[in-house]
Amino acid sequence: MAETIGSGSSMCDKSAKIFVAGHRGLVGSAIVRKLQELGFTNLVLRTHAELDLTRQADVESFFAEEKPVYVILAAAKVGGIHANNTYPADFIGVNLQIQTNVIHSAYEHGVKKLLFLGSSCIYPKFAPQPIPESALLTGPLEPTNEWYAIAKIAGIKTCQAYRIQHGWDAISGMPTNLYGPNDNFHPQNSHVLPALMRRFHEAKVNGAEEVVVWGTGSPLREFLHVDDLADACVFLLDRYSGLEHVNIGSGQEVTIKELAELVKEVVGFEGKLGWDSTKPDGTPRKLMDSSMLASLGWTPKVSLRDGLTQTYAWYLENVCAANK
Repeated sequence: MAETIGSGSSMCDKSAKIFVAGHRGLVGSAIVRKLQELGFTNLVLRTHAELDLTRQADVESFFAEEKPVYVILAAAKVGGIHANNTYPADFIGVNLQIQTNVIHSAYEHGVKKLLFLGSSCIYPKFAPQPIPESALLTGPLEPTNEWYAIAKIAGIKTCQAYRIQHGWDAISGMPTNLYGPNDNFHPQNSHVLPALMRRFHEAKVNGAEEVVVWGTGSPLREFLHVDDLADACVFLLDRYSGLEHVNIGSGQEVTIKELAELVKEVVGFEGKLGWDSTKPDGTPRKLMDSSMLASLGWTPKVSLRDGLTQTYAWYLENVCAANK
């Protein structure tokens, strides 16, 4: 929505060169859509094949040649619990390389402002709920994704260090659980929301009588549509310049049971929804405290129902069509 950019804006120049690192992923693709919708005409995009961000010399050459004004760092190696446990060296090493190379080259080549994106997994396993920014580094991490989390914490600290030492405008945003177009709907390693959507869709297509979901359905979770995240990223790039990282959440909680019932309704599955209470529930509650972002003047716009409806339409058009 065009009203994101304010009159006192640092981003009024729609021809300013913006490098979106990771533009093909869930987050990066949404940021590209948002910038294009706002009228930005000079986006610099590179696929992994065109620019390997883990190669320092290649990243330095890219920045020396392109000289972007703004950088949004949405590129990362991501994966679920199994991937984190199997490839810990990749999750810590690749992410540290990407961040260090991009942040340093951006500073060296005169980038005006950089936004680094992390994840809510940076917080301690037993952080207070809702989780404030101040909970960072106050306790042990969730062991299943600590390699990724430590890399992301290092990214926040790198941005802070460059601000302290060099007075350079590097900021960090930490999104909650995201969903939307370009999400991962893989049957084995997708997150809860796309996994539910795929299961209900396949049950509908196959005429199944029941879908059984693990656990009791009682855990509380927070979800943010990726288009809202993109809007928040442009808002922060435009309006925020501070040392502290900023939580980016919806502030709305939903039980897994409520989520499953809503996804079932959106997909149009007419069968029964069952629960296997012999299976684990996971963390009882995970909600980010996004009051800092709200105090800056940003609030989410996409309701969960509307977001699910849009995401299911995208799933039908892109995932199902591709599998035919």
